[in-house]
Amino acid sequence: MPKPYDLPSLGDLACFEAAARNLSFKVASSELNVTPAAVSHRIKALEQALGQPLFNRHYRGVELTEAGALLFVALQRGFETISDSVARIRHHHDRSGVAIAATTAMSGLWLTPRLAAFWKAHPGVAISQIIQDSGKVTGADLSIHYGDPAREEDETRVLFHDRILALGSPQFAASYGIDGLGDLAEAPLIHTQSGANAHTEWHDWFAAMDRPAPTGPGFFLNNYLISLQAAEDHVGAVLGWEGLLGNSLESGRLVQLVPEAMASPWPFYLRIHARASANARLFADWLAERG
Repeated sequence: MPKPYDLPSLGDLACFEAAARNLSFKVASSELNVTPAAVSHRIKALEQALGQPLFNRHYRGVELTEAGALLFVALQRGFETISDSVARIRHHHDRSGVAIAATTAMSGLWLTPRLAAFWKAHPGVAISQIIQDSGKVTGADLSIHYGDPAREEDETRVLFHDRILALGSPQFAASYGIDGLGDLAEAPLIHTQSGANAHTEWHDWFAAMDRPAPTGPGFFLNNYLISLQAAEDHVGAVLGWEGLLGNSLESGRLVQLVPEAMASPWPFYLRIHARASANARLFADWLAERG
């Protein structure tokens, strides 16, 4: 019988993908737990099968040829599709449960406080949270993001569109005598640089007020909860989404430093992944209605 697919050795392809991704036969050999010679042998066999070189070999390393780059992109797409299917199969045994991915801050400040109300209304649906502050979301039915939902290929639900306030502790406000935007621009500011989502920054906030970029000292952190804690500890001012920080504002741990506020350029939204079950969609609709 003829082969259904025109493919060389799958082992050779897997070996090539590892070498192309790392641009190193040595690193690929360590990843695959084989010798560098074995990697080199498999790639030479693949090149012979295809009739052209896939790498340009140099003294200090390798680089992909045009054919190699074309094959690498195709393999990455194929492996990503296979990986997603494997994740679906692994989770297929429990389709009554729902897995939702969110950042540490979104989980702690917004999502977790709402779970008790959902479970009261739907006690038979188990919710598991995947805390993911950076990188690609995998293995989730749903995920929460800050940005433009129109860029998503999957179905989305807008959760809420917030105002962004300049916040700090009462002690910080008093120490730096913050009475207006000019005082705030010269005060210490906390900058959050997260890899998970786009993040509105201080220069965006001041630009929305038709003001130049701030000139005060900056403290740079990569976790929003830590940024909030630093603000409560009087380190600096922090940007705060009004809908996320109701408890901090009500308790007085943080106060609005100036009356000006910026309308958030993006909403927080829910992405409904292709693998989402009926219960995941139920939870998605419930969250969106109460956003």
